[in-house]
Amino acid sequence: KGEPLSRKKLAEILNVNQTEINEGLEKLKGNLENRGMVLLEKDNEITLGTNPELSKLIENLQKEELNKDLSKASLETLSIILYKDGVSRAVVDYIRGVNSSFTLRLLSVRGLVEKTPDPEDNRRYIYKPSFELLSFLGIKSKEELPDYAEVSKSINDVAKDLSEQEQDA
Repeated sequence: KGEPLSRKKLAEILNVNQTEINEGLEKLKGNLENRGMVLLEKDNEITLGTNPELSKLIENLQKEELNKDLSKASLETLSIILYKDGVSRAVVDYIRGVNSSFTLRLLSVRGLVEKTPDPEDNRRYIYKPSFELLSFLGIKSKEELPDYAEVSKSINDVAKDLSEQEQDA
């Protein structure tokens, strides 16, 4: 999601004058007519947005996506996050053997996981189960998960192996 820019800032970035910016924005507005995007203006700032005519369609698509059953990949990822109770994407990827970025994003959009900055490395994020997920599962804490001690130990062992490999590299 992009941030709005002032016309002045846009002129600085593109190294052009205000007249060229104004002409270019008018041309862009024309090019965007009858398309999915519109140029939004407020308080002399501009940004691109979704055409309001499509908002109902997009809302329906989002609802449809959010109401689908979770995929096997989503369930695997969710299990790792639940039993580990805070895990980086790298650990999820390592355990699953595939890139989990899309799956993590989907779980986050559904409100099943929360993404927080990693206190040890602010370039990474830690994924944790959300309160909504715990409530949906009907558990008060992770210890109520089936075979929690055994599964959690296995996941922690794998995460430890990954950590050791990263240190050796």
